[in-house]
Amino acid sequence: MRTISGVALAVFDLDNTLIDRAAALRRWAAAYVAEHGLPPAETAWLERADGDGYTPRARLLAAIRERHGVHMTVEALRAELVASIEPDPRLPGLLDDLRSAGWRVAVATNGATAQQHAKLRHTGLAAHVDAVAVSEEVGAAKPDLRMFTTAAERCGERLTGESWMVGDCPVRDIAGGRSAGLRTIWLSRARAWDPAQPPPVAVAGDITAAFALIAAEPGPAPR
Repeated sequence: MRTISGVALAVFDLDNTLIDRAAALRRWAAAYVAEHGLPPAETAWLERADGDGYTPRARLLAAIRERHGVHMTVEALRAELVASIEPDPRLPGLLDDLRSAGWRVAVATNGATAQQHAKLRHTGLAAHVDAVAVSEEVGAAKPDLRMFTTAAERCGERLTGESWMVGDCPVRDIAGGRSAGLRTIWLSRARAWDPAQPPPVAVAGDITAAFALIAAEPGPAPR
């Protein structure tokens, strides 16, 4: 077990890491289908069209209008998606435990600034992290190094080989974190790692397992 030399930084992705965005999307899609009297199979179509969150919202809305004739604003869609998130009651305590042990905790997330902060407020997580970096306001998106350095600087810390990056995306979170010199934990979400790619330091089946891996490190004296 290594000794942490005064810098203890844990950076977390938001969507499908600290929050279950995939489940929220399924809930939203089911409610949308019911509201508009659509066949149940359209729920699966909406999930595919969403592309696990990577489809730009304007493009998704254009596809919805073309397929269903339903007009919706980007702001309305974002609000409905945020409202569909069910907070994980375990996370505030897990985050607080890390911080009490001396870790600085940051969120580094790609997305629209207003939407991502709305998710943090809706889930109650905003009060349990030290800093947030959102790609829209940073002017760069993971895997860009600027996202990781901004998250660290907003915690009053620096990136070191003892810092962690936790996330579900092999490219944005794991390859990006590795390029930034961080140790990485991949949330597998029941997926297998591509053996052709450099592996993460650790794999966690869920977010609680990721917290356990970090908590096993002896952080600095509590702040």
